[in-house]
Formats: sequence, structure tokens, C-alpha cells
Amino acid sequence: MERLTTIAEARAVSRAARAADRRVVLVPTMGALHEGHLALVEQAGDEGDVVVVSIFVNPTQFGPDEDYEAYPRTLETDEETLRRQGRATHVFAPTVQEMYPDGPAAQRTTVSVNQLTDTLCGAVRPGHFDGVTTVVSMLLHIVQPHVAVFGQKDAQQLAVIRRMVRDLHLPVDIVAVPTVRESDGLARSSRNAYLTPEERAQAPALYEALSAAATAVQQGELQVGPLVRRMQAILADAPLVHPQYIEVVDARELSPVERLQPGQRILLAVAVYFGDTRLIDNIPLTVPTRT
Repeated sequence: MERLTTIAEARAVSRAARAADRRVVLVPTMGALHEGHLALVEQAGDEGDVVVVSIFVNPTQFGPDEDYEAYPRTLETDEETLRRQGRATHVFAPTVQEMYPDGPAAQRTTVSVNQLTDTLCGAVRPGHFDGVTTVVSMLLHIVQPHVAVFGQKDAQQLAVIRRMVRDLHLPVDIVAVPTVRESDGLARSSRNAYLTPEERAQAPALYEALSAAATAVQQGELQVGPLVRRMQAILADAPLVHPQYIEVVDARELSPVERLQPGQRILLAVAVYFGDTRLIDNIPLTVPTRT
């Protein structure tokens, strides 16, 4: 496995692979790799021949009061993890200076996806998704993959990137991998490491709440109000959980829905705080069609 640190190196690898008719796959990450990331890399290995894992903590997707400076940076450990797995062929680990030569604040070009970023995390993290779509667009242009792999845990990000690729006619297939969870249901996240033991013990309440709502949908509940109240009640039993949002939205447009329609693809989504630590989770599902 080879480390690439410059845009020129990453482009050279992609050009050589394409010239040899080899399939290039990109897995964008911010590092601090865990089993969820490794599931993406595993899928990437099944999708192509050259697997590039980007490790870049992107400053433009963090708000001024968010955890950019504190976000874990564990490049050497991440590379060793990838070597042990054996599926990645390259790590692309550019510096901020390499990606933003004039500095992030001087960046004049931004890629924005409208409407899909108005709800859920987009409503409470202004500018976050502009940072995400801009850096992902940059990575897609640099690495020029045939396929890019993303996780379902970041469901809004996945929907936004799919729409960006569609609207801009980018020649890349977006592949989604289901959320990887701990044995108690907690979604794997780099931010789980911030949790105290007491917070970690209550964190499975997120998945418990989502699962209860999903079960209610499967049993025929079509009203959104009861679903939200069911999730609220379960989260309320975990006193260290401070909900930021509890939503039921259309899975494609990410717009709030008032009543579910049979056959509709929806997303049950929550974001909570444990102290300063923000966690998100979701369950996508199709509303059953009754006969």
C-alpha cells in the first residue's frame, strides 16, 4: 500500500490505472478509521482493482464552534489498520495546504446542493454540506474514480452527494454500504471515542428509538406524530441524551412528511448531544403496502 500526499501523485495513479483498464475506487474518509470505515474499504475492494482511501480532515465542513481542532488525526494507525485489512492499494493523505493552496478562507469556489441541505443536519449546521460537497467534488476530480463508496450512517450526506453527481453529470457510480453497528446497536463513529463510560452506556438509546419507530411503521403506523413521540419517549429515558432533532423525512428529497404513503421510501433520523459530543443515526425503510 502506497501513501500519496500530492494531487499530482493521486492523478498519476489514476491515469496509470485507467490506461491499464483497471477499475479505480475511492473511499473518502476523515481518518480515525473504525469498523464502519473498513466495511466501506471492503466493499471498495469488491468494486474495483485500485482502491484509494482518502484521509483528510476537511476544515471547510466544520463550523466555528465545532470540533475541527480536536478531531482525531491518527494517520499512522489508520495506515496500519488498512495494511492489516489488505484491501486498500493507496492512501491519499494531502495536507490542508495541498488541498487549499491559498488557505480554506480564501476558497472562492463552492459546490452547493440546494433543498436537500435545508433539513436534518443541514438545518443546524449552516455551511456544513457546502464544505462536504466541495471537498468530495475536489476528491472526485483528483482521483477520477469509476466508483466512490459512502456509508448509509451519513444518510443526508449520501443523498446530497448522489444528487451532486447526478446534477453535474460526474462519471462516477456512488455505492452505499449499510451502517456498521456495535453489538448493542450503537452506530460506529469516530466521535464515539469522546463519550464517557456513562454516556456510552446510554448511547444505544438512539438505535433503540429508531428501531421502535421502524417497527411501528412495519406494523401499519402511517402518522408521523406517533412515530416521533415514540422516539422521544425512548430518548427521554436516557437522561444524558439531549436530542437536537427527531425527524421522519422522505428518503430521496429529505423533506418532512406529514403522513406516510404505502410504498414510500422514508428515513427515520435523529441527532443528539452527549455534552459536547454530537451523534447521528438513521434507519431507511420502505412503508409496507397492505393488501
